Amino acid sequence: MEYPHRRCRGEGSIYTRSRSPFLWIKYYRRGKPIRESTRTGDPGKASRFLRQRLAEVASDPAESIRIEQLIDDLFRDYRINQHRSLDDVQARWRLHLKPFFGAVPANQLDSRLLARYIDERREEDASNATINRELACLKRMYRLAYFSTPPRVASVPDFPHLKETNVRQGFVTPAQYRKLVAHCHHLWLQAMLETAYNYGWRVSELLNLRVDQVDLVSRTIRLEPGTTKNREGREVTIESGRLLELLRQCVEGKRPEDHVFTRGDKAIRDFRKLWKNLCTAAEVPGLLFHDLRRTAARNLRAAGVPEEIIMRIAGWKTSSVFKRYAIVDRTDVRAALQQLERARQKQLDPTDERSSGPEYTPLSQLPIAAD
Repeated sequence: MEYPHRRCRGEGSIYTRSRSPFLWIKYYRRGKPIRESTRTGDPGKASRFLRQRLAEVASDPAESIRIEQLIDDLFRDYRINQHRSLDDVQARWRLHLKPFFGAVPANQLDSRLLARYIDERREEDASNATINRELACLKRMYRLAYFSTPPRVASVPDFPHLKETNVRQGFVTPAQYRKLVAHCHHLWLQAMLETAYNYGWRVSELLNLRVDQVDLVSRTIRLEPGTTKNREGREVTIESGRLLELLRQCVEGKRPEDHVFTRGDKAIRDFRKLWKNLCTAAEVPGLLFHDLRRTAARNLRAAGVPEEIIMRIAGWKTSSVFKRYAIVDRTDVRAALQQLERARQKQLDPTDERSSGPEYTPLSQLPIAAD
């Protein structure tokens, strides 16, 4: 008698037998049907037993699939969930993961093979953050394969996570920004530079900006929901006269669906070489365009804008991510300590009627405690 729990083709089956107190399972190995007692009458335990047997079949070297046969499920998962990083994942697979792992049987991936890959990527000067993102793609592939029906792999290996110590802490000072503007001779780049410096928007958000998202009459720029990294829409007002004029020139004569930032009639896709040359000319080598995002947050905070509003302007969804940008630099710390010292001096000033306590001793005459 077939057990009433319905299953699809290839998932095996659970059924009962007359004169047997146990549930039985049926599955296929190398094309041949296998029937086996689960030694339990519990449907949940019987289902787990069947899953274990299917995983063992999947791990059979004679039936083992290669890692490259798992990648289509990963790409499909990214497309279904509309992840904007699909192109990035495809590039990581094509350039790094496939040459190393592609032909390896999926059941033979272990910690030693992963360690070899890490060593090889480090010899190519890949950062820990880059390696972690590549291994995350591989891990996602295995999880999708493991939880598919039936399972395509018997287990998910333990993937290492390398310590990331290369967190960016760069800022653009007002003097450096003036130099960047002075050496920038492209209208579209000047407008992008000004927008990023004011609002801290990501480069992808700027490159995908369309003419109909810029309203020069109401002086607003709008990012539509689904076009940003966190999928949330944003709108800001244009308070800078210079930015308003730059955007006016960028959208002049264009159709609503055209890109705002273009070189001639072609949308800007990659300007890394131009940006590197600009930073060299402005004497800020190594500066990333993304550093403008951190700079905007710092400038807004220094102007007294609440953290919640800064996050809404620049598009940070959580405080934890916002704080990782470490928008406090040495100048901020020094100013805070100077303010503290002035407050202490005021409290200890003997001419201050509000001060109380023991006789005042200048700070310079106070003893220094020995460790």
